[in-house]
Amino acid sequence: MTSVPRDAAGLRELLLERIRDVPDHPRRGVVFKDITPLLADPVAFGALTDALAKTATATGATKVVGLEARGFILAAPVALRAGIGFIPARKAGKLPGATLAQAYDLEYGSAEMEIHAEDLTAEDRVLVVDDVLATGGTAEAAVRLIRRAGAQVAGLSVLLELSFLDGRDRVVAALDDAPYEALITL
Repeated sequence: MTSVPRDAAGLRELLLERIRDVPDHPRRGVVFKDITPLLADPVAFGALTDALAKTATATGATKVVGLEARGFILAAPVALRAGIGFIPARKAGKLPGATLAQAYDLEYGSAEMEIHAEDLTAEDRVLVVDDVLATGGTAEAAVRLIRRAGAQVAGLSVLLELSFLDGRDRVVAALDDAPYEALITL
């Protein structure tokens, strides 16, 4: 049985050992970072959830926004563990009712995300959670969408940052003074 890490280096090692590379997915030349082995390990997934929940608490977040799709898997248990609400940021057309939308560019094209217009208020402090920060387009769009909804951005936390794609600069600029955290940087 895997033991729970006691420090940041131990957490990084535990998580990194459970992320597998899948070459040429979703297209030739891309190395996809598959987190499903991490999710299948209750100790690793629990340690990740605990770390992100501590960030939510430390930033004073009242809600956690998870980015479709793998960000949902991480953000929902973080919100539950921190005792705060979870808000899904979905691809356009997936949410019923009134929504706010934000267009953004991806490393493979462009897209649009939406949240329910009534899910955030001016009193909310929102931590954005996602699995991977690549070019930063999705995270930047989420930050803009949260602000357009009238809420405050408490920060952005990701499991893995792909530093060679330079997304950090883009999201740090969008965050203004809100904190950015990557548990693993490659």
